[in-house]
Amino acid sequence: MSTKSRKQDHLEICAGEGVEHSRKAGFECMDFLHNPLPELDFAEIRLEVQFFGKKIFPLMMTAMTGGGDSSRKINLELAAAAEKHGFAFGLGSQRPMLEGGDAETYMVRKVAPSIPVVGNIGAAQLLHTPLEKIGGLVSKVEADGIAVHLNVLQEMVQPEGDRNFKGVLAAIGKLCDSLDVPVLVKETGAGIGRDAALKLRDAGVEWIDVAGGGGTSWSRVEYWRGGSPPGFGDWGMPTAVSILMCKDVLPVVGSGGVRSGVDAAKAITLGASVAGASRPFLLAYNEKRLDRMCEDWKQQMMICAMLTGCRGMDALKKAPFAVSGWLKDWLE
Repeated sequence: MSTKSRKQDHLEICAGEGVEHSRKAGFECMDFLHNPLPELDFAEIRLEVQFFGKKIFPLMMTAMTGGGDSSRKINLELAAAAEKHGFAFGLGSQRPMLEGGDAETYMVRKVAPSIPVVGNIGAAQLLHTPLEKIGGLVSKVEADGIAVHLNVLQEMVQPEGDRNFKGVLAAIGKLCDSLDVPVLVKETGAGIGRDAALKLRDAGVEWIDVAGGGGTSWSRVEYWRGGSPPGFGDWGMPTAVSILMCKDVLPVVGSGGVRSGVDAAKAITLGASVAGASRPFLLAYNEKRLDRMCEDWKQQMMICAMLTGCRGMDALKKAPFAVSGWLKDWLE
């Protein structure tokens, strides 16, 4: 099967049911401590962060699509919404571009002139792609940086998956040295632990997206495509745990099971600098409620700041909270 056909399969499967982890990301086990005396005017609250050299509201539409038949229209509309609301935008894997596919499905800069746009390539592709070609992917789409996605679990159960990941860390280091834009390394639903984050920091990586368990399970996606062996649908570290493990190592994008602005605010308080999501934005696009959802998530994050007495990001990162249930047991 061609990469283009596989990308279209992924897009259609992710729009359906039965693709998420059965265990949630951990945000349901975390509660903010309500502040009934915030001593704030809601109009004073400013939630902003520097990301890839640009100021954004701390939300990112993380890597979703590219290369498929319907990818161009989806990416343009999603990127336009991200521009309107001040979110960062992540492109889907640019592997089809390396294979001579249509680059137009990734060309969103004209509708997103001011926000960070982040390119995307798989770790396995780094092993056999000249660095200048990776740099070409960045410049072609006018990206502010590139994400390298780690998807070993997905590849292990994918019918046509890669099996060789030996040398990936060294390849990431060489990429960091060769590019003049930041490199973000992201997981794809299984989380990043502290040891891996330390190695990535030493290699020159500037950001990580933990993309933990609790949201879309890419092994489940591949099972819909006939992948095997079974048994890995819920593999991975929950997002909340992964954020806590990595927050003092590198700046973190907290994604994986973020399903509301309240979840996004919790990700920030746990230690992320930016919260991210992909499938919720895809579903909102399909249901023609994308703009409404973006605005709702922004308002939810702002109200969480108000209800915890936080005027800005520095305060929200330190907002008091309690942990219970399985997440408390895991952390202990």
